[in-house]
Amino acid sequence: MQCLNRSVSLPLARWLLARHLSTKLFVGGLSYDTNETVLKDAFGKYGEVIEAVKVICHRVYGESKGYGFVQFSSEAAASTALKEMDGQLLDDRNIRVHYAHKWS
Repeated sequence: MQCLNRSVSLPLARWLLARHLSTKLFVGGLSYDTNETVLKDAFGKYGEVIEAVKVICHRVYGESKGYGFVQFSSEAAASTALKEMDGQLLDDRNIRVHYAHKWS
């Protein structure tokens, strides 16, 4: 088995991961009444929203946990949405928007 030089491969792996996930945003601080339609409508004005717009809910009670994810078709749309929506009001709550991590 060939080992890779960590000093070269680790930054490259982080860059590749960041590039792959730079179209997916984490949205926190959601009102418990915010649903996927509201989330898609709010973020859709910044570009084409693809895949699943997802509000995370408790698996037993079905209630929102107050966060979700939005994925865009382009990095530019995701970047614009992040800049424009972070800290804004949505359903009377100030939301936090960040790029999603690998495990999201």
